[in-house]
Amino acid sequence: MTRLIQGLSELAGRYDVILSDIWGVIHNGREHFPEPCAALARWDAQTGPVVLISNAPRPASDVVPQLDGLGVPRETWRAIVTSGDTTRHILETYGEGPAWRIGPDRDAPLYEGLPLTFAPLEQAKLIALTGPDDDEVEGPEDYRERLAQAAARKLPMVCANPDIVVQRGDRLIYCGGALAALYETLGGPVRMAGKPHAPIYAAAIEEASRLLGGPVDRRRVLCVGDGVVTDIRGANDHGLDVLFIASGIHGDAAKGPDGKLSLAGVASLLEPEGVTANYAMADLAW
Repeated sequence: MTRLIQGLSELAGRYDVILSDIWGVIHNGREHFPEPCAALARWDAQTGPVVLISNAPRPASDVVPQLDGLGVPRETWRAIVTSGDTTRHILETYGEGPAWRIGPDRDAPLYEGLPLTFAPLEQAKLIALTGPDDDEVEGPEDYRERLAQAAARKLPMVCANPDIVVQRGDRLIYCGGALAALYETLGGPVRMAGKPHAPIYAAAIEEASRLLGGPVDRRRVLCVGDGVVTDIRGANDHGLDVLFIASGIHGDAAKGPDGKLSLAGVASLLEPEGVTANYAMADLAW
């Protein structure tokens, strides 16, 4: 049964490492959240390393400037592992491709240094997806016709961002996972390495081991996230405890009439997906 907690301080003696989501936990795409950042910084300073584990479809080195620009203090984290990092290993197996690329120009660092080339859908041998070309206005239905053509040819899709939606300011925007989900319903094959899939957790545990200077006891690793089908399912699938941040992309959905987080509200978000959380908070705090 999920335990509602007031802050990370209640768990400081129970865990050595935190694997924390980024978007929805420490920022909303427009600005950082000071209290959650301060809580992770305090954990990192007093308890153990914080590894940020993100479905960003770019290498970690490209995420750092984004966090800096949003005002996230460097003390918030010790290391970053991204879906982009782990997806590059999949893309390498396809050689030159060519690939039909879907995604905004800002995701170009994903492909830097790879032999992959790009071509129109009609000439492509795979689909390289990071998200809609213009996520401010586009969603899965804008791609249905073209994805149906690709699915008929059984083109493999490599999706670098399994998230369905993320919060940008006060709006929810579609991510690569939404297009990938549609492609699967059309009969297309999809490969992903980000949350909730195994490669990104293996990379994060390896990074935590490096920071600790020895093997990681997985029983003393705490995942933190707001995505039910990514963060929570990923922790469940890989045998890791998890703290569910019930606001984030879910807003006030888990709060009762009194405006406070409720167990019933948490269950209403988790149970339909068949997942569980060890702990829950509305927003991360110390």
